[in-house]
Amino acid sequence: MTRQARPIRLGPRSVIALALTSAVGAASLLWPFFAPPAAAVAGHSQDAPWLFAGLLVLLVAVVGAAIAESGLGAKAVAMLGVLAAAGAALRPIGAGTAGIEPMFFLMVLSGRVLGPGFGFALGSLSMFASALLTGGVGPWMPFQMLSMGWFTMGAGLLPGPHRLRGRGELALLAGYGFLAAFAYGLVMNAQGWPFLPQDLENPTGTSSIAPDPTAGTAANFARFLAYCLATSLGWDLGRALLTVVLTFTLGPAVLKALRRATRRAAFETGVTFEAPKGTPGSEAAHRAQITYDGK
Repeated sequence: MTRQARPIRLGPRSVIALALTSAVGAASLLWPFFAPPAAAVAGHSQDAPWLFAGLLVLLVAVVGAAIAESGLGAKAVAMLGVLAAAGAALRPIGAGTAGIEPMFFLMVLSGRVLGPGFGFALGSLSMFASALLTGGVGPWMPFQMLSMGWFTMGAGLLPGPHRLRGRGELALLAGYGFLAAFAYGLVMNAQGWPFLPQDLENPTGTSSIAPDPTAGTAANFARFLAYCLATSLGWDLGRALLTVVLTFTLGPAVLKALRRATRRAAFETGVTFEAPKGTPGSEAAHRAQITYDGK
């Protein structure tokens, strides 16, 4: 089994940028669980515009660093654009009703075939394009881009990319898609949970599922799980099941098409220029085989 070509590879700069962006995103999501009582959760709404701008800049930096280190060629740009457009077009189908979001299975298969670097760029760009297409631009968009980037990158990090094929691979991808669909829902719930309005009729001032700055980490985590069960379990379950069904039904054909397109694109093959035979200096040019490496 030959090694699969990767159009985008994660180098030192892109790994550092990705780690920094992930750390900022994780801190932005987890702070309500560890905020001291003096820090009002509602005060986070004042920081939302700055958080939106900061995360968006960091995400652009990650994608730019990955592309710059890979020397992205025209063929890789074309494939990235086509898959991002396909993902953005698939997302509005069902409008998220009952978790009908078929783009997730395409992200899993694309990340599997094209690798974690391409997967993160594809997931982020697909969510960005989808937000522009559906008018869903807001403080939640960077979190959607980051979580979908994580989602798609994780598929590229699954074991056995060059050996596992057939039903075993489909089962692996379906299982990952099932769990990752719930993880995506948890990330997006954590983004919106701090904005949950307080229940003024409750003597404590908050509902049983809203974050409580006076409670400890364990109590707030229990409130968050209750919030997820009460508000998004049906959507997350629908998304997970649809991803599994599409992976088993359409997965073989999509994987075959992606791998065939990747082989024919030959992303990592240099372009060789040779002088026509019979022209002056053709033998010397043939021996030299001037190679352009794309950089």
